[in-house]
Amino acid sequence: MAQNYGLGRGLSSLIPNKKNDDERNDFSVGSLSARGDDSIRGDKFVIEVDINNITANPHQPRIVFDENKLEDLTNSIRQHGVIQPLVVSHNGSGYELIAGERRLQASKRAGLKKIPVIVRDADEKQKLELAIIENIQRHDLNPIEEAKSYQKLMEQYQLNQEEVAVRMGKSRSLVANKVRLLTLPMEIQKALIETRITEGHAKAIMSLDNPEKQRALFELILKNNLTVRQTEDKTKEISIKTHKRLVSADPYLKEFENKLVEKLGTKVKIIKSGGGGKIVVEYYSSEDLESLLDKLSSN
Repeated sequence: MAQNYGLGRGLSSLIPNKKNDDERNDFSVGSLSARGDDSIRGDKFVIEVDINNITANPHQPRIVFDENKLEDLTNSIRQHGVIQPLVVSHNGSGYELIAGERRLQASKRAGLKKIPVIVRDADEKQKLELAIIENIQRHDLNPIEEAKSYQKLMEQYQLNQEEVAVRMGKSRSLVANKVRLLTLPMEIQKALIETRITEGHAKAIMSLDNPEKQRALFELILKNNLTVRQTEDKTKEISIKTHKRLVSADPYLKEFENKLVEKLGTKVKIIKSGGGGKIVVEYYSSEDLESLLDKLSSN
């Protein structure tokens, strides 16, 4: 039986459930607004606040916003209003957005002065988690944005992949596979963001063991418009040819490679030479290098 992954431990308290939705419907947005924003707390209430009093979410995982979809949402809000309230937290005399970045942007474009919100008490980690959850559930994140969100949770809050998976309501293997996308050369990551290749293509490319082979296959995909299945067949051909030229890998060294990949989150190759050898750790940007140095220092 397939496992049913939910919202993740602790996040259900930040997202309205069916009971709370029913209770909230017993209240009028207008009558609550008349009582004053700051007196209203908790997930039973929807209030209206000045749209200019809402600041952006610093943990927003989305980088790319589809202009056409945003314009469609703007037209819908202009005609029907905001159907689903934004989620915010108190921030001094105003509010900080937790979830609803597209709705906020579209509401501003539509010329709204006030906007319905639900106020939550949330710490910085919960804000990040909820922002990721909302975008994932709406399928708003591209694979690289999702991968970077999981990596941020791991690095900023010292969580491992299993802990991130539990908090996100995902399987550990899914989180691991997403994060591995960040080991691809930057031009391949960019193509994935721009949907020139699919995540299936990217996973097939990752099965190759060095960036040169990955780039060569990537160019072949674009040149010949290869399907995911054709790409997987190509990786098998390349692997078979490579295997014929190489001595069987030492399982002991392979185990260490896998441990280093898990620990550092990037490609690692152990090359044996006589009684010694060398360890090659790959990085793809100055940020990657700094991150690697931080991980090595902390360990």
